[in-house]
Amino acid sequence: MRGLPFGLNRAQGKRYVAIVAASRRTMARNPRIATVRGGRVLEDYRRTPCREKSLAHKLALGFVWLAVATSGIVFSEPAPVDALTMGLIVLLPVIGLVYIGETMILYIALWLVAAAGGLIASGVALDTRDATVFTVISLYLYLGSFVFGAFVAKRPEAHTRLILNAWTFAAGVAAVSGLIGYFSLLPGAYELFTKFGRSAGTFKDPNVFGPFMVAPLLYLLHLVLTRPLTRILAPLALAGVFVLATLLSFSRGAWITMGLGVLIYGYLAYVTAQSLMQRERIVALMSLGLALFGGLIAIAIQFEPVADLLEQRASLSQNYDVGPEGRFAGQQKALELVAENPLGIGAHTFTKVHHPEDVHNVYMSVMLNSGWLGGGVYWLLVATTLGLGFRHLTKASPMRPLFIILYAAFAATAFEGMVIDTDHWRHFYLLMGLIWGLISAAPDRPADAGERVLHRAGG
Repeated sequence: MRGLPFGLNRAQGKRYVAIVAASRRTMARNPRIATVRGGRVLEDYRRTPCREKSLAHKLALGFVWLAVATSGIVFSEPAPVDALTMGLIVLLPVIGLVYIGETMILYIALWLVAAAGGLIASGVALDTRDATVFTVISLYLYLGSFVFGAFVAKRPEAHTRLILNAWTFAAGVAAVSGLIGYFSLLPGAYELFTKFGRSAGTFKDPNVFGPFMVAPLLYLLHLVLTRPLTRILAPLALAGVFVLATLLSFSRGAWITMGLGVLIYGYLAYVTAQSLMQRERIVALMSLGLALFGGLIAIAIQFEPVADLLEQRASLSQNYDVGPEGRFAGQQKALELVAENPLGIGAHTFTKVHHPEDVHNVYMSVMLNSGWLGGGVYWLLVATTLGLGFRHLTKASPMRPLFIILYAAFAATAFEGMVIDTDHWRHFYLLMGLIWGLISAAPDRPADAGERVLHRAGG
């Protein structure tokens, strides 16, 4: 029994040798099998040996990149990303570029229940056709979220980086377009890339344009923290472009989401850092970012139109928030309707019958659009994603730095849902699907010192 781990007796040694031999035979049959722990063989798709990809595989990866890279072009709906995503919903499972475990089955099952609640509510809606179309669009978003999640579960690191790189490209195009439009750097750009005097880039709504930047911004911060100092200038510069574009969107929700996302990311990156040097670098980056942001604000307010709009938008209460037809009165009406209609009232009914404005709170909207059943499942999924995601962060994994990006962006966007209707935001469902996909793919691992800090923070 030479080469046995220290402390094993002869009987335990025989069992150990048998397990190792069985695992080697299993790995020979299936190269995705990575390790044996406690007598259980654990699959780890990150360690799949590099093999020559088929043409279909390469084309599929290209389509995934293209779909995410065009997700920022939303002048109208349906957008180009919708056609590409619908194709991927069929293509990726057919060619085997997804991994559908029990976790992902539970995920899509819950979304299907939510869709059922929406269809039931559509049956009692004032305009059944409009409400049904809205629910069908929601179902498409649920399926897309599931397939993207199963896609990253197949090859977590490679596929997650593919998506984040494409998303950063999309955000870069949108942000640069927004700045070109806002400063009228090209003929006709202002009319095309701004809305109501606010930067919107390639989006039709500046309130969606800003939050779309959050995940790519956090990815750039991750690159700054992990790259050598000689290679951080480009991601730092692009991060500055994202922040400036979001500032000029004059969206209070976008400002809050970006600020909250950066704070959550910074905290999680700090407490899970594996060395003092990493933590010092995080503190230095956050301090530099705060100083640069302060300088950016100081420069911006020197321009009178920018200063006036900043002052107006920085107020917590706008003129359209108050009064009997304002946002707050509408939310009171929505709350009463939720209590009185367990089946819901169907999508679009609220603005056609009860109030001139949308609810501006996704957690009330889903209860109206999908009833207590569909709305309750939506609430459950958001809460479960936050809870399971935080639990997942307490486990050491090579994917944890990227997971923190997704989790921080999702948590901030979920919070923004309290002040705006995010139930048809594509990037919200993409973030949720990626989080579930990474949870589905990762094996259990023991906690380290950074994880114990998170355990204490979570109670």
